Amino acid sequence: MVAGYFLAKAGKKVVMYERKLSIGGGMWGGGMMFNEIVVQEPAVRILEEFGVRCNKYQENYYTSDSVEAVACLTAKAIQAGMTIFNCISVEDVMMRTDRVMGLVLNWSPVEMAGLHIDPLAVRSNFIVDATGHATEVVKVVQKKVSGKLQTPTGKIEGEKSMWSDKAETLTLENTQEVFPGLYVTGMAANATFGGPRMGPIFGGMLLSGEKVANELLKRL
Repeated sequence: MVAGYFLAKAGKKVVMYERKLSIGGGMWGGGMMFNEIVVQEPAVRILEEFGVRCNKYQENYYTSDSVEAVACLTAKAIQAGMTIFNCISVEDVMMRTDRVMGLVLNWSPVEMAGLHIDPLAVRSNFIVDATGHATEVVKVVQKKVSGKLQTPTGKIEGEKSMWSDKAETLTLENTQEVFPGLYVTGMAANATFGGPRMGPIFGGMLLSGEKVANELLKRL
C-alpha cells in the first residue's frame, strides 16, 4: 500500500490485488494481537505522511496503533488514486521472452472451491510481489525459470530466523528487481533474498514500499 500510494501520487496507474477479504496482511494484529506496531525512527516520517499517530517508546523506537495504521494506509492509498481489488488470487503470470508482463487472476472463492473457471489476464509494466513470507508471485515465476532469479542461487533463498534489527536493514537492501519486470518488497524481499524475519516491527516494510515506488518511478 505504501508503494501504491507513492506511485499513484506521482500520477501512475496502480492496482493492488488482495487474496483475502481484508486488506493489510498481518499488520492488523500488531504483536501477538496487542494491536500495537513498532517502527524505528527513520520510518516515522512514513507514518506521519499517512496521518498515523506515533508515540515514542524509547530511543529510536516508536509505537502506533495497528488498526489505525492499516486504516490510514488504505484510505490514503485509495485517495491518492490506487485501486484495490480484494478476494483476488494470482494463478499465474504472463511472460514474454523472459520478462514478466502481467498477471493471470481469478476470484479467491473460485480457488478455494476448486472450480474450473477461466481466469483473466491483466497486463502491467511492472509487478510488485508484496505477499510477505509466502512470496506468492516469485514462486510462480521460479517454477517457470528455474535457477534464473536474480538471487545468489538463482532461486528463492528462504526466510531466516527472527532478528528484528538486522531484518529492518536487510528488508530495505533486498527491495529490488528479482526477475525482469518483477520486484519484491517488504517481507517478500527478505524471504526471496534470504533475510531474517522481524516480528511486529514494521519500519523496514514501510521504507521498503517507498523504495520500490522510487525505483519504479525512475523506469516508468
